[in-house]
Order: sequence, then structure tokens, then C-alpha cells
Amino acid sequence: MVAVFGPVSRQIRGMERLYFGLRSTLVASLIRPVKSISAVTATRSVRFQAFDAAFDQDELAEARTWRQSFLPSSLPEGDTSFSRSSGPGGQHVNKTETKATTTWPVSKLLAILPRMLHPGIRSSKYYAKGSDCITIQAQDHRSRTANTKENHLKLFNELQRLYEETVPNETSPDKKHKYEALQKSANEARMRMKKQQGSKKASRKGGADY
Repeated sequence: MVAVFGPVSRQIRGMERLYFGLRSTLVASLIRPVKSISAVTATRSVRFQAFDAAFDQDELAEARTWRQSFLPSSLPEGDTSFSRSSGPGGQHVNKTETKATTTWPVSKLLAILPRMLHPGIRSSKYYAKGSDCITIQAQDHRSRTANTKENHLKLFNELQRLYEETVPNETSPDKKHKYEALQKSANEARMRMKKQQGSKKASRKGGADY
């Protein structure tokens, strides 16, 4: 009997440990969805904001006004130098200095750009860190004037691209009302969740006093 009792006792203790381990896992799985509900509520709260609500409204207005009046002629002249082209185009292109290289100091461009575009100007593919300039080249045309104009057009298109990637479209009044209603609903749901959690904590504290 003694020889059998030892293994049986160890089996019972092992079953007890397994039971308590499974119980802890079950309790944790029941508590976890409460935390995820709070996270989902927070995510919905951010997602239901109007797209331009997080931006500085004065800077948005400045950028949108700038865009309406921005033309290629609005650009500074820049400094242009000429050299021989290396691409196709015949002997005229290869023997004459028609390749145009135009540079604009970033400081001069910042003076004409809205504040929202300032951080992105140095991330342009045309930005040269060593000189802190925007440098653009053109050599497809036979004339210096045409290549210089192409450089200006490339810069104009680059600033257009920067604007479109940085400045959101204006939210329509209907969408603003929709987002405001959804935001209000999300806030109310979050407050109800906080009250429920507060009531549960208070009831647990009250039960511990007995």
C-alpha cells in the first residue's frame, strides 16, 4: 500500500496544479476582451475625426490660398548655368552648351512657400544637401531657353506634388457633421466604459471589507 500511495499522491498534486493553471488562463481570457473594447473605442475615436481636423487651421488656410494663386511665373528665377549635353540629339546638342542646370537656394523657396510645405522641401529628390539648394537639369532641347523653362516646370510640378502629399482636401460640411456625431458617440461609449470599470472596482473594494 505504501508503495502505491506515493505515486498516487504525486498524481493528485499534479492534477491540482493543472486545475489551477487552467483556471488562471480562463480568467485571463475573460478579462482580456474588456481591455480590447477600450482599445477599439480609442481607435474608432481617432478614425472618425475629420481628415483635416488634426492640422493647424491657420496653416491650412494659408496653404490653400497659396495654391489657388500659385503659377510657374511665381517661382524665383534661380541661378542657371550651361554645359554640353551628353545625351542623344545630334552634333548640335553634343557640341554646344545647351544643357541647363538651375539651382534655387532653399531659403529663397521657403520665402514663397506656405509653412506647411517647409519641412518637405528638403526631402525632394532634387535637394542637394551640400549646397542646401534645389538643383534641376534639362538637356532634351536644342535651345538654352527651352531647357531653362523645363527646369522651372519641373520645380513647379515638384512643389505641386509636395502640396498634394502634405495638404489634405477640405472636408465637406456634411462629412464634418458626420464625424462630429461619430466622435460624440465614441466619447459617450468611452465614458460609459469608464463608469462600468469604476463601479466594478468600487464593488470589489467594498467586498474586501467584510
